[in-house]
Amino acid sequence: MLRRGDIGLAVGVMAILVVLILPLPAPLLDLALAISIILSVLILMTALFIQAPLEFSAFPTVLLIATMLRLALNLASTRLILARGHEGTDAAGHVIQAFGNFVMGGNFVIGIIVFTILVIVNFVVITKGSGRIAEVAARFHLDAMPGKQMAIDADLSAGLVDEAEARRRRRNLEDESGFFGAMDGASKFVRGDAVAGLLVVFINIIGGMIVGIAQQGLPFSAAVRTYTALTVGDGLVTQIPALIVSTAAGLLVAKAGVSGAADKALVRQLSSYPKALGMSAAAMVVMALLPGIPMLRGGLPGLYDGQGEEAPGRRGDQEGGGSQGAARRGADLGVAQDRRRQDRARLCALAVGELA
Repeated sequence: MLRRGDIGLAVGVMAILVVLILPLPAPLLDLALAISIILSVLILMTALFIQAPLEFSAFPTVLLIATMLRLALNLASTRLILARGHEGTDAAGHVIQAFGNFVMGGNFVIGIIVFTILVIVNFVVITKGSGRIAEVAARFHLDAMPGKQMAIDADLSAGLVDEAEARRRRRNLEDESGFFGAMDGASKFVRGDAVAGLLVVFINIIGGMIVGIAQQGLPFSAAVRTYTALTVGDGLVTQIPALIVSTAAGLLVAKAGVSGAADKALVRQLSSYPKALGMSAAAMVVMALLPGIPMLRGGLPGLYDGQGEEAPGRRGDQEGGGSQGAARRGADLGVAQDRRRQDRARLCALAVGELA
């Protein structure tokens, strides 16, 4: 079965469907959540390093499998939260507990706000933008297909390409149209996943409160703290991979027309215009001269040592106190203000020279 990829894929899909029906123990849920996170990171790295979108033509299928996996794990974690949430914050596994405790920091309001922001960013910004790009790209590719086919036929008739090259170009043209059409539909998976994750969070909180208070006899404060931590941890574990995959989808559909890997294309295009880099540096200098904007710590010598700690003499004055220490502190402050004015004047001169 390991040597046959088709059988392995079929077994994996069947396992996802089984998780939707049967309960999953907490240790297996931890393992499956780790696999979901690693799979989303792998998808993002692949979308970054490919040279052309067609090199990842299986992305719509991978996106569907990853979405089904997250929904199945979300349902399995919901079952554990509602059934064993009264036992503590580790009822749904240590991964959900770790995410909930780390992000919430003991305050469930912070966890809910962070989760809501992630859902909004995923649903409103990334998913909506990538879906629109895929829709427009699919439409333009379909509209341009007859003209591109005629151009291939003209090159073949003129003898510029042979029959094999013309066949390869036609196949690439068909693959591009099919890929962007599939990406237009695949973006709906991500949008539906975000909506389902938001609904599951509210269901977990309300259902957990009902189960914990009415059936398990927990106090209201304990029920709120326990079930909110479990629900927020569950939502973060599922929404972070969803956000990563949505980013990969956006990078993939936005890569149309860009040749080469994303890092090389960005470095080549952003560093091709020295005037733009110079104007950006000048804008940073002007922003540094605005009142209240912090300058570099190196512009205040004598107040701090190399490790960012206060100088020994100044620290001793503060510890000793008295009029002598106050006078020395006033003198140090005057020196620091003079140095700050000198630094500003020096930066202004450098900015003028750069612009000239």
